[in-house]
Amino acid sequence: MFVRALTLDHAGTAELVAFADVNPARMAAHNRWLTELGARPVPAYAAAEFTAMLAKERVDEVLVTSMDSTHAHYVVAALDAGCDVITEKPMTVDADGCRRILDAVERTGRRVSVAFNYRFNPLHEAVREVLASGEIGEIGSVHFEWLLDVRHGADYFRRWHRDKANSGGLLVHKSGHHFDLVNWWLGAAPERVYADGRLFFYGESGRRHGYARDYLRAHDDPAAEGDPFALRLRDNPRMKELYLDAEAEDGYRRDVNVFAPGVTIEDDLAVLVRYDTGATMTYHLTAYAPWEGYRVMVNGSRGRLELEVVESDHVSPAGANEVKGAAIHGVTEAQEKGHASLTVHPFWAPPRELPLPAAYSRTGHGGADTRMTAVLFGAEKDPMHRSATARDGTLALLTGLAANRSLETGLPVRVADLLDLP
Repeated sequence: MFVRALTLDHAGTAELVAFADVNPARMAAHNRWLTELGARPVPAYAAAEFTAMLAKERVDEVLVTSMDSTHAHYVVAALDAGCDVITEKPMTVDADGCRRILDAVERTGRRVSVAFNYRFNPLHEAVREVLASGEIGEIGSVHFEWLLDVRHGADYFRRWHRDKANSGGLLVHKSGHHFDLVNWWLGAAPERVYADGRLFFYGESGRRHGYARDYLRAHDDPAAEGDPFALRLRDNPRMKELYLDAEAEDGYRRDVNVFAPGVTIEDDLAVLVRYDTGATMTYHLTAYAPWEGYRVMVNGSRGRLELEVVESDHVSPAGANEVKGAAIHGVTEAQEKGHASLTVHPFWAPPRELPLPAAYSRTGHGGADTRMTAVLFGAEKDPMHRSATARDGTLALLTGLAANRSLETGLPVRVADLLDLP
């Protein structure tokens, strides 16, 4: 997505000048794709040559899309080299990395932007406008349910995300999007967090539910035949090139059995958050749902706002082996149906359904991806202040980290005890 945006959509304001990665085969794949797009290949550097690359290629801005646990290393190195940074969410996976990033921002005066694309979804912008208008009054509480279906949710349990040391778990890697949205909508910061959750469906729990099969990875194993949870890398040319053909370089396997041992993240999570405005949020993430989407209900002193988004109403048998819900994310056309609605429920008056924004789309995270890259790469202004700063990234991260700490201790956690922001 980022390569296409830089090369095709925003070539007038930004230029892709180099790649750095741990796997040369994957960089070679991206350079082949650049050629297909009619662009010139760019120099490819080993990860260990990152800082040398910044100097040699005279880099102005670094886009960090590496494994979550490595973000802080590259963000700080880029800032210290005089570069601005755009980083994928989460900004990092622990409080120490977060503090190092914040210190580097203060030390260097450079900028960090966190790619929270959900802020750029036209539906989410509409929610913010309604709340800011005061139509439902002062916000008392938020109820937020997010459902990952058994196609999209499963994908976190077959790749590096299944190890919490790499990803921080779903409360950091995935829910950070949602925590940031609520912070942005409410203009609030989390103060206290309580969480409970478990690994209910994936990992070795799959045997209890009757889904587990005895194979380690899907490629070339007869035991994976007919398994709706098996990812078939050979059937997807781009995945084959990025991962199967690149395995010899670093040994990374992209198609691990989602029910294989070694999962250290949870798939069913409940969170209660108290904000500095006095509002609370009850949040639930389910990573094994039959359909994909979310519901948000905001209660205020003058009424209630309800958002419902069904991105796919089921997982079709033909799409069960797709990658991370490719249809949902705009890679292929969806076979499943979806819908969205935004409704205001005022006191003493009938509910009023608001028209969906014209820019809303079922592809590219509701149309958010193209809107976000236009702002990040300098092609459009940002009057709604959707581009998230290092502080915004910190607040979203701290909600997830406090929730993880609460999972460990069974107790509520004060966010300031993890990292006290001025």
